[in-house]
Amino acid sequence: MLALEGIVVEQGNFRLTADFVVEAGARVAVLGPSGAGKSTLLSVVAGFLAPDAGRVLCDGQDLTGLEPGERPVSIVFQDNNLFPHLTVAQNVGLGVKPSLRLSQEEAAKVEASLKRVGLEGFGGRRPAELSGGQASRVALARVLLRARPVMLLDEPFAALGPALRTEMLELVREVAAETGATVLMVTHDPGDAARLGGQTVLVADGMARAPVETQALLADPPPELQEYLGAG
Repeated sequence: MLALEGIVVEQGNFRLTADFVVEAGARVAVLGPSGAGKSTLLSVVAGFLAPDAGRVLCDGQDLTGLEPGERPVSIVFQDNNLFPHLTVAQNVGLGVKPSLRLSQEEAAKVEASLKRVGLEGFGGRRPAELSGGQASRVALARVLLRARPVMLLDEPFAALGPALRTEMLELVREVAAETGATVLMVTHDPGDAARLGGQTVLVADGMARAPVETQALLADPPPELQEYLGAG
């Protein structure tokens, strides 16, 4: 279970609050207009940004004072966090050991994770040789290998076309089911929230609201969401 207790983030005129619980294994879209604080929310959970007040807990463990690498969290950004000078296998292997001094067993696990996401035989390629969809699959292979309890996705598929986005969202669902991970995925697209399934956290007017069932939210949107959808 992931809990955000009394979180407050203040940056100049920007203020974001969050106080809610995400059940273990839930798939949660984080939806709202640009600049509302969606990525800020993920940064607080990941440890890249310290809140001005409040705590982040995972299964009762207080994460608030921990460095990002010490948290039970994997995060994928829009650029997929891939290092251009490393091979695909090395980029995935970072999820096991930053030193990349992998045992034979660990190297086999890297290959297995690449196979699982449809990239068998791609281990020797560089990120520049990959399509956008393939790069996203590499990032998910690393998440699969890390098997952390919390998976954060900050619009990783925004640059992909609709058909490929749908395919990648299905892969996210499968990876989350296999690892048991709790998923928070930032998106601007209500359609992506619906395809992810599960719940949605609406971020608007300085507040990240508690997660609600996505279908119910989209069927009867509150005024803040109506305004956002109407603007789109």
